[in-house]
Amino acid sequence: MEKINKAKIIKLIALILVIAILTIATIYMIPIMKEIKTPEGQAQFKEKITNSGITGVLILFGLELAQVVLAILPGEPIEILAGVCFGPIWGTIFLMISVFIVTCLIYFLVKKFGRDFIYEFFPKEKVDKLENSKLLKDEKKIELVMMILFLIPGTPKDLLVYIGALLPMKSSRFIAISTLLRFPSIISSTILGDNILAGQWKVGLLAYAITFLITFIVIFIVNKIDKNKVTEDVIKSMKDM
Repeated sequence: MEKINKAKIIKLIALILVIAILTIATIYMIPIMKEIKTPEGQAQFKEKITNSGITGVLILFGLELAQVVLAILPGEPIEILAGVCFGPIWGTIFLMISVFIVTCLIYFLVKKFGRDFIYEFFPKEKVDKLENSKLLKDEKKIELVMMILFLIPGTPKDLLVYIGALLPMKSSRFIAISTLLRFPSIISSTILGDNILAGQWKVGLLAYAITFLITFIVIFIVNKIDKNKVTEDVIKSMKDM
């Protein structure tokens, strides 16, 4: 019961943090948002964020924390916003560091509080079904399975972060995989964000297309050299996730 109460308190704090961040960010940006459609307004928007210093960084980090912890916000808009504010290079660096910090936080919270902590954020049936799947029980294949899951677009990465502490994997290897293999998605989103304000949608979308094409080529190659057909099993299992 104590574990459940602590999990609820953490969830409540995270929710309050989200509301506070969104409120502050909205009030802070209202004067400029009305002019965002004009080139001048777009330049002013970017300048406002980049000149906010630690405030802008904390707002984005808070949104990234909320996105993973509460799993109520999609990750892509936050990644795109980081690209808008900091560009593709620094935006990607910022997001990779943020993902690493948040992943470590969740991993060790689950280690401390156990499954009851996860059940506060995700349905018990969904967690149990994923955790008990054959793919995640095989210690010899688990690392390859996780690499594929974090690489493929559309997999429930936030849920995977939560159950990572329950899987037969070393903590260092899980955290490395769940952080580094988000890179393709993050870099493509920050490139898109960097080009949005300049009105260069085609450049951003082309970056997305190239990144996902490379991702699928890598998966295709892995599938061809994978004698145990782990890749095929993972793709088939995605229907149940």
